[in-house]
Amino acid sequence: MNVKKFGYFVVLGLALASCATSKQVATPVAPEKTTSRETLLTEDQKNEFEYLFIEGIKQKKLGNVSNAVSIFSRCLEIDPQSAVAMYEMGTLHYANKDLTSAALLLEKANTIEPQNKWYKISLAQVYQQRRQFSEAAAIYDQLVKMEPDNMEFMYSKAVLYGMAENYQEAIDTYNQLEKQIGLNDQISVAKQNLYLKMNQPDKAFEEIQRLIDSNPTEPQYYGLMAEMYQSQGDSVNALKYYQKILEIDPGNGFVHFSLAGYYTEQGDFDKAFEHAKLAFQNDELDADTKIQYYMMQTAQADKSDWTDAQIDELLDILHDKYPDDNRMFAIYADHLVRQNKLAEARDYLKKYLDSDKSSFEIWWQYLLISNDLQDWNALYSDSNEAIELFPNQSALYALNAVAALQLEKYEEALKIVDEGETYAGDNVNLKIQLAIYRAEANYKLKHIDEALQAYEDVIKMDPENFMAMNNLAYYLSVQNRNLDKAERFGNKVVQANPNNPTYLDTYAWVLFKRKDYSLAKFYIESALENGGSDNAVLVEHYGDILFMLGEKNKAVEEWKKALDLGDGSSVLPQKIKELRYIESTDE
Repeated sequence: MNVKKFGYFVVLGLALASCATSKQVATPVAPEKTTSRETLLTEDQKNEFEYLFIEGIKQKKLGNVSNAVSIFSRCLEIDPQSAVAMYEMGTLHYANKDLTSAALLLEKANTIEPQNKWYKISLAQVYQQRRQFSEAAAIYDQLVKMEPDNMEFMYSKAVLYGMAENYQEAIDTYNQLEKQIGLNDQISVAKQNLYLKMNQPDKAFEEIQRLIDSNPTEPQYYGLMAEMYQSQGDSVNALKYYQKILEIDPGNGFVHFSLAGYYTEQGDFDKAFEHAKLAFQNDELDADTKIQYYMMQTAQADKSDWTDAQIDELLDILHDKYPDDNRMFAIYADHLVRQNKLAEARDYLKKYLDSDKSSFEIWWQYLLISNDLQDWNALYSDSNEAIELFPNQSALYALNAVAALQLEKYEEALKIVDEGETYAGDNVNLKIQLAIYRAEANYKLKHIDEALQAYEDVIKMDPENFMAMNNLAYYLSVQNRNLDKAERFGNKVVQANPNNPTYLDTYAWVLFKRKDYSLAKFYIESALENGGSDNAVLVEHYGDILFMLGEKNKAVEEWKKALDLGDGSSVLPQKIKELRYIESTDE
C-alpha cells in the first residue's frame, strides 16, 4: 500500500510579519556615530574612519565584497571597538556563507552595543544558519524583553525554541503570544505539533478542539482533527470528522483528497479512487491543486495505488475540465511513456508544441522520443527547429547530428558537430558524443585519418570509453592499419565486456586480420553464444574464419545462414557461389 498524504490544512491563520526562518540579514538604522570611541580618536583618525566607512558601504552596495571587507578591516584598525564596522563585516561574511567569521564579529558587536536590536537580529540569523537554535532563541528572548509588544520577536522566539527541541518553552511563548493577539489558528497548529512531539496527544486534540469551538463552521479545523485521529490510528473518529466537513461544506474538494488517502490506508482502493474522481471533478479546486495531487500519486508508477485505466480516467477528467491547459498534454505524454506507448506520447507533446514552443523541457522530451522511435526524419527536422529556438542548448546538436548521420547527411553532420562544439563548454560527455559523431561521419566520407583521429581524441577524453576503443580497433583492422594497436584496444574491451557480442566480434576480426585464426574462432564463437547468432555480419565473419582454418564446408554453411539473415557484405553471394573467401570493401 502506497499512501501519499495531501495535507488538508493548506493555509492557516494570520501572517505574523516575517518568521524566524528568514535568511535575510536585517539592515540597521543608520547609527548616529560611526565610531564608538570618538573622544579617543584624533580628528584625522575620525575623518579617515568616516571616509573609509562610507567607501566600504559603497563597495558593499556595488557587490564588491572583498573590497568592502578590506575597507571595513581598515576601519577596525583605526577603531578596534567600532560595533558598526564589525556589523558590516559580519553581514558580508554571512552573505558569503562564512558563518564562523560572521558569528565572531556579530557577537563582539553585540557585546559592545547590547541594546542594538539589529545586531541581535543578525546574530540570531547567523546562529540559525549554524543550527544553533538554542542560542538564536536566547537572542530573541532578549529582543522580547527589549520590545515586549513586538509580536514578530515573540513568534520568532517560539519557533526557534521549537527548532531547539525545547518544546515546553516554545509552548509557553506561544501562550504569551496568544494572550496578546487572541486565539489564532497558526499558533494552535504549532502548539498541536509540539504536543505531539512531546507525546501528549490529548493536549494536541484540545488545541484543535479550541479552534473548532471558536468557529464550528470552519471545515479546515475538522480536517486537522481528522488527520490527527488518522495519524493516531483512530480511523473511526477520523472518518467521522471527514464526514463532518461534507455536512458543513458539501462542495469542499479538499476533503475528497483526504478521504482518498483515508480509504487507501484502509485498503479500500475502489472508494479511494471514487473520492479522487470527485476531487478532480470539483470546480472549487483549481487545476494546480489537482495536478499537484496527481503528480504526488504517480511519481513512482510502480508503486501507484491506481491502475493505468484509472489514471486514464482521471486524465480525461482533467482534460475535459481544462481543455486549454497545455500541461494536460505533457501529463498525458508522461503517462504514456511509462506504458512504453512512445508514438502516442509524442503525439501529445506535439499538441503541446503546436500551441506553445517556448518550453525547452517539452522539446527535449519530444526529441528523445523520436530518437527512441528511430524516426530519423522527424528527429532531423524537429531538432533543426529546436536549435533555431534554443541555439545555446548544446545537447540539441548531438540529436541533430545523430539524425543527420542516420539519414546519410555526412557533410552536414560534420557542420552540426562543429557548431555544437562551440556551445559544449565544459560538458565533457557532450564533447565525447560529438567527437564520436565526427568520427563516424568522417569514416563514411572515407576521411579515414580524420575518423581515426577523432576516436583517438575520444579515448584521450575518456580512457575507459569502450565503444570508442571498439570502433577504433575495428576500423584499424578493416583498413589493415596498426593491427598491434587494434589488438591492444580490442583485448582491453573484451576483458571488460566479456559477454558483449559486438565487442567479441570486433576482437575476433582483429585477430583474423592478424592471421591468428584459432583464437579468432574462439572469440567469434563466444560472440555467437552471447546473442550474436542472429546478426548477419557476425555469422559471415564466422564463415570467413572457418574458411581460413580449412573448414570450407562449414564456412559455406555459415555464409548461407548470413545470407538468409540479410545485411551481410556485398561479396557474400559471390563467396557462396565461388566457394572461397573474398575480402569485402564495404566496411
